[in-house]
Amino acid sequence: MVIINFNPVSNKKLYLQIYNQILSEIQSGSFEIGDKLPAERELCEQFGVSRAPIRQALSALELNGIIYSRQGEGVYVKSTQIAPGNSQSAIFFNSISPEDIVEVRMNIEPLIVKFAAQRATDEDIEDLRSTIKKMEQETKAGVYVPETDEQLHNGIAKASHNDLFINIMTAISNAMKQQEMWKFIRDRTVTRPDYRDVNFKEHQLLIKAIEDRNEKEAVKIMTNHMQNLYDRYWKD
Repeated sequence: MVIINFNPVSNKKLYLQIYNQILSEIQSGSFEIGDKLPAERELCEQFGVSRAPIRQALSALELNGIIYSRQGEGVYVKSTQIAPGNSQSAIFFNSISPEDIVEVRMNIEPLIVKFAAQRATDEDIEDLRSTIKKMEQETKAGVYVPETDEQLHNGIAKASHNDLFINIMTAISNAMKQQEMWKFIRDRTVTRPDYRDVNFKEHQLLIKAIEDRNEKEAVKIMTNHMQNLYDRYWKD
């Protein structure tokens, strides 16, 4: 394995700097096609960061056709050039980062569900029941449908009866649709059978708490759901 000493990074967009450093080393010839990159733990130590930005950077490199992963073996160089049709500016430099999305969701959605539990009308609850039933059918069929997940979270925002919360969730939904790396990581994690089942159960508990007008329980469940979202995307 090629030994390269990367420079520590310090910035909110950590993964962009990590991405650029690794890409630069590959394109300069420090790594050749077929070479194995350092393990995640070693990259964390060299860059002085946690696993999250390392995973984001590696996911972006894989999305762009630069590297590929072998389960249980590691990550290898696939190409020194970005795959045709992929533009790094179009993919993530000019869009909100996955890190931004997770950060906002972890902080705003527990607040939104608090007001949803307080203010949801019978009609709101009926809409949420309909959506969770649809998610249950999809889960039993062995599929994860992002649009149903989105519909449920937007329905919770609607039940808060706060127009700003509704607009914020719409903005988050749009950001997730536009962020190619978010979709890439989602398709490799949340769509897995074990995550898919847990994801449904978390949403089911969430809707139950809203139905019961139990705002403390709703906030607790949403907080845990958002933390689990982070863990699924960046830690496993």
